[in-house]
Parts: sequence; structure tokens; C-alpha cells
Amino acid sequence: MLSRRFAFLDHPGPLAFAHRGGAAENAENSAAAFERAVGLGYAYLETDARATADGVLLAFHDHTLDRVTDRRGRVSQLPYREVKRARIDGAHEIPLLEDLLGTWPEIRFNIDVKEPAAIAPLAAAVRRTGAYDRICLTSFSDERLALARAALGRQVCSALGPRGVAALRAAATTSGYGRLLARLSRAGVPCAQVPVGFRGLRVTTRALVRTAHAIGMQVHVWTINDTARMERLLDLGVDGIMTDKVTGLRDVLQRRGQWHPGRLAA
Repeated sequence: MLSRRFAFLDHPGPLAFAHRGGAAENAENSAAAFERAVGLGYAYLETDARATADGVLLAFHDHTLDRVTDRRGRVSQLPYREVKRARIDGAHEIPLLEDLLGTWPEIRFNIDVKEPAAIAPLAAAVRRTGAYDRICLTSFSDERLALARAALGRQVCSALGPRGVAALRAAATTSGYGRLLARLSRAGVPCAQVPVGFRGLRVTTRALVRTAHAIGMQVHVWTINDTARMERLLDLGVDGIMTDKVTGLRDVLQRRGQWHPGRLAA
């Protein structure tokens, strides 16, 4: 069993995450989207860490500006003075991740580290804002996750990387993985953030949730926008849901008596 309790997870569950601030209801990863989610009562915001060519840390998902802004170009190849001119949906400036951490000091941030170049400025931003207990690191790269944990210089909440998720799924579907589960537990990673399925394989099952819980690990599922699916996952016992449709998830949790708004709710 995991022995360390992480302050990031210390909130009544199930945890509700506003994915990119609630990308289906406002301009994704914009300050306006995050502000609206906080006003609705979300205590958890999901965002991304990406750096410009001169090392300025953004809350931005894509590797280029093309899809969501009125400008074009690869973020990592552009100086911040140029990226600063871009507007999400033609209206919203791309926020600095450090500004988000500082603007809402009571909010927890689930941060997807998108590239190695974001790690050093992320560590510096967390240090300056003292946000160690308010962040959870995640990434689609085990190597990036390891580097980010090391750069922060102290233990912070983080999710399993792809190899860890694969190991958890294997342990949930096949007998004889006791030693693997023990190794996952000793790693001190307190949550698995997983899709419902991947490449035709079911990932989020009752067995996976039960297996994770057996070693003290929470299961958070991304990115769920259908309310019926939200209900089914909650019935499985998942510990958190990430959604673009922040109003829909709030309404589902309210109906179930499981909505626990943050203190900054309007």
C-alpha cells in the first residue's frame, strides 16, 4: 500500500477536473475558461506545460499555434514576444502557467508536461509560487515524467506514465502480477490517469479500478464528455473524471450527491 498521502489528492471525491479549463464550453487553456471553471466550483484544473524558444512557460496544449489561435508556427521555435501576440479563438492571450498558479493559490493543477524544454521553467515556476502541494505531474512520456520529478527536487504528486499504466492493466487482467503490483506501490505514484480505452483495448474496467485501489492508487479517467458514460464510470468506482464539458460533469455529480465545490465557487 502507498504510505505517503499527497495534499493534491486531499479533497472529497470523486475529483472533478476541468480539462483545459473546460474546452467544450470556453476557449481552451484560456484564463477565461479557467476562471469560469473555478466559478462553477471546480477545485481541479487540467492544463499543459509548453515552452517558447526563449524558455517562457505557457499553459498550451499543441506544439503549434495553428489550431486554436489566429497565428501560425511551432511554439518551441518562436520567442515569447511573438507568441504573446497570438489569440486563442481570436480573442484570448495564451496564459503563462506561472500566472495561473499565482492567480488561484487554492486551486490544484494537473499539469501535462508536453516536452523536455518545459521542465526547467516548470520547476522554477512551482518553486516561485510554492505550488508543490497543488500540482500533479503527468505526461505521455515516462522519461519526461522522471526528469520533471527530478527537476522539482522534492516529492510531488504524479500519475503513472504509459509503462506504468500498461503494467497496471496487465495486473488487472492476468494473474501472477503480484510482484509487479508491489513494485508499482513502492514507486510512490498515487494515481493512474487513464482513458476508457486505447487502440481497441479496454483500459478502465472494474478490475483495473479494484487493482489500483488494492495498492492505494486512485484512478482518474480522461477525457469524458458524455454524461451517461460519466455515470457508468462513477458506478465503477473511479476516483476522478476529466472533462471538457464542465457544466455536464458538475450536474452529474450534483445529482449523485457527489459534488464538492472548491471554496472559490461563485
